[in-house]
Amino acid sequence: MGKFKIEKCCDIEGLYTIEPTIFGDKRGYFLETYNEEDFKAAGIDAKFVQDNQSSSTKGVLRGLHYQKEHTQGKLVRVVSGEVFDVAVDIRKGSPTFGQWFGVTLSAEKKNMFYIPAGFAHGFYVISETAEFFYKCTDFYDPSSEAGIMWNDPTINIEWPIPEGEEPNISEKDGKHPKFSEETCL
Repeated sequence: MGKFKIEKCCDIEGLYTIEPTIFGDKRGYFLETYNEEDFKAAGIDAKFVQDNQSSSTKGVLRGLHYQKEHTQGKLVRVVSGEVFDVAVDIRKGSPTFGQWFGVTLSAEKKNMFYIPAGFAHGFYVISETAEFFYKCTDFYDPSSEAGIMWNDPTINIEWPIPEGEEPNISEKDGKHPKFSEETCL
């Protein structure tokens, strides 16, 4: 124990911020990015089955994504650059249904964010480029993929987009519907 500082990060059940212990010297550094025993002891009992990595340039916004079936929990981190990462509670019946939480993840801080199944997820790239890495608790299923409009006024996410700028989004992300019970889990 003690290799991670794992904390519930808000009033939304299941979300955790994670700071690893970094062991450094003149040669560089070492850190653990995942330890099943430590995560379970902190309340994160997840089995990861798939790892993904993406690279994006400044101003790219990916999301808000989720899968209607084969829902995925995610352990996310940035291996280069900096992003603003967001989770939206889309669990019908949840007391925090429709609420969001955001955290800045950076390669410099090496911090992580755990998002359980039942959340829509997205991120906005703050740095010139960013490499984003995430572990998933279920496999990607293209027939089950879904999303919510990134700028839905009901959710009202406070993205750190500079005034007067528009994020760079994919054509698919630009077609996501507005937030509603019908679009959620």
